[in-house]
Amino acid sequence: MMEKQLELILINISGYDRPGVTSALTEILSRYDAGILDIGQADIHHTLSLGILFRTESDVSGDIMKDLLFKAAELNVNIRFTPVAIDEYRHWVGQQGKNRWIITILGRRLTARHIALVTKEIAEQNLNIDGIQRLTGRMPLDADEQPLSKSCVELSVRGTPVDYAAMQERFMKIAAREEFDISLQEDTMYRRCRRLVCFDMDSTLIETEVIDELADRAGVGEEVRAITESAMRGEIDFRESFKRRVALLKGLDESVMQEIAENLPITEGVGRMMEVLKRAGFKTAILSGGFTYFGQYLKKKFGFDYVYANELEIVDGKLTGHYLGEIVDGRRKSELLRLLAQFENIDIAQTIAVGDGANDLPMLSTAGLGIAFHAKPKVKATAEQSISTIGLDGVLYFIGFKDSFITT
Repeated sequence: MMEKQLELILINISGYDRPGVTSALTEILSRYDAGILDIGQADIHHTLSLGILFRTESDVSGDIMKDLLFKAAELNVNIRFTPVAIDEYRHWVGQQGKNRWIITILGRRLTARHIALVTKEIAEQNLNIDGIQRLTGRMPLDADEQPLSKSCVELSVRGTPVDYAAMQERFMKIAAREEFDISLQEDTMYRRCRRLVCFDMDSTLIETEVIDELADRAGVGEEVRAITESAMRGEIDFRESFKRRVALLKGLDESVMQEIAENLPITEGVGRMMEVLKRAGFKTAILSGGFTYFGQYLKKKFGFDYVYANELEIVDGKLTGHYLGEIVDGRRKSELLRLLAQFENIDIAQTIAVGDGANDLPMLSTAGLGIAFHAKPKVKATAEQSISTIGLDGVLYFIGFKDSFITT
């Protein structure tokens, strides 16, 4: 009597996808009480790619393969059988404890060159790609003619990088040179359950610096704008620059603030992003070195949960050139991020911060995920994640949302 032996067999099925293929094949496996050790399926333009690794006894493995072969012919799909050595499988199981990473590639349009450059770096770091999925919808043929199009691909990668810092630096250089964005995140439980997102306001949620708009109305635009740019580049202390700029606004009529608020240039993607974040249960906050008046306007318009910014002093309907309370600078933004996380009972690793200026760096480094958005060179060079090619809804892809889950 032939002694039964354990056999591991990998089957790969490919062909035109239709309902019932996976059901029909797994029903045969269940009939023989085969154990499924691994399974994965992908569909690209109605073309199925299905892999199943199963275990069975040697006395029935031939019957299983025969039945699968007949069923595949009936379904008009291709099937291939590959024996897997038990030692090889045990080695594969042992690799499961290795680090896992999520690499997100994002841009107006992704090309084969972009994918090739990123995957080459992954291979040179001795990492293995476990899965690739497209997060954005299928690209139309005329995508090049659509200025607001976007394309995003997410790669799941396993292993320990040879040099993590060098890989991160290389990714940033490639992305800057080739004009796309890339995010490298460790695939931890915290990445999968972010709960709090904090945003800078000026040049992040809106495409302007409000203090410059106020200064233009006060006739000191050039002077204030020069101070603003120097502060955002990190050349002068934010607190000192803030005091100097606010002082120049003395005598401006309060009604100007309402006019500016009603005409703020909202950054591309803010509405879509906020709709999705609220629906998904995220808490959101504006932490701004700008002014509370405009933060409150955006809170009402988009439904932010919190606003912390600077309060301008107004007496008899005129700005006095002074401010009330503590200045919200970079240090204060970081403190507020921690306080909000504590108040909401959220681990700091579950937080996200998004900003563009040097005064945003402390909160970007404090958050579990810090994203430099269309940022100044110093900020982009320091932050580990950045978005420079599309709108603020790019944040959704870094979190892992797919277009198919998002209604616009």
